Amino acid sequence: MTPSSPAPLLDVDVRPGKPPLLNVELLGDPARWVAEHRQALRAALAEQGALLVRGLGLCDVAQVEAVFRGLGDLVIEREAFAPRRCHAPGVYSSSQWPPAQPMCLHHELSYALECPSLLLLVCLTPATAGGATPLADSSAVLRALPRDLVDHFDRVGWVLTRNYNDEIGASLADSFGTDDPAAVERYCLANAIVYEWLPDGGLRTRQRRSAIFTHPLRGLRSWFNQIAFLNEWTLDPEVREYMVDVYGADHLPFNTCFGDGEPIGPDVVHVIHRVYEEHAVREPWQAGDLMLVDNLRTAHGRDPFVGTRELVVAMADAGRLAAWSAKHMALAT
Repeated sequence: MTPSSPAPLLDVDVRPGKPPLLNVELLGDPARWVAEHRQALRAALAEQGALLVRGLGLCDVAQVEAVFRGLGDLVIEREAFAPRRCHAPGVYSSSQWPPAQPMCLHHELSYALECPSLLLLVCLTPATAGGATPLADSSAVLRALPRDLVDHFDRVGWVLTRNYNDEIGASLADSFGTDDPAAVERYCLANAIVYEWLPDGGLRTRQRRSAIFTHPLRGLRSWFNQIAFLNEWTLDPEVREYMVDVYGADHLPFNTCFGDGEPIGPDVVHVIHRVYEEHAVREPWQAGDLMLVDNLRTAHGRDPFVGTRELVVAMADAGRLAAWSAKHMALAT
């Protein structure tokens, strides 16, 4: 195939309530198959917003890394909200999050200025029960949210506040790749993050971002953020009560508010969760599955699960969010 040749069409199965699925029968090298079909896979992803590829027989991290590197330019994660195990540069485990707690749908690193446009996931070991990765088209989510709520977020944006400590959530090294204060400060200054060193040596950061995003290729506006996921009212009530008791309401590891500083109440978080779930599609993982997600268009989450669940994850093809659509980055100290 010459570089100018059109991508061959793939037989993608699209069904209501399910992510687009491509079944393949492969006996050879998965990385070679992916390299040969890269253009077609990326074309299917551009059309569908996400693609689940089943039948590659992926069974170890080395295979997965080779497949990932054949699909995009992997990036090193910065500003992680939870710890991950690093298998290789740019290749990680899924975030460490309590199995019994769902992960609200969101866009990976939507609060960072350097944001991946491609999310890659492979399941090595599916959970005994649960553990699916729900997906939702964020343009449809935006249209379904209450208009007054969308208009308010569009005007003021949203703020993520983080309090780093050594007990819960991602550490400084997890998030910034270093615990050197000077290096952390340089990163914050370069990425529109207001920072404050606390008397106990901890770090508090705040960053204001847009809640609405215009896809650079599709031109559609989307609900693009982690407003509900990282909000205190998404936490299990007992967990929230414990964390407020231990850390105080103003020192939770992460929380979100409106861009003008007003708190986001449980009613708003509930509406966002409800609309996400109304638009979510999901398919139980099978061992060896590969999922490609357009991170700028499609939100993803994680259902609660039982048993051992092992996913390998990568982020790729990063772009500067400010160059795409961010307009709410200024934040007074």
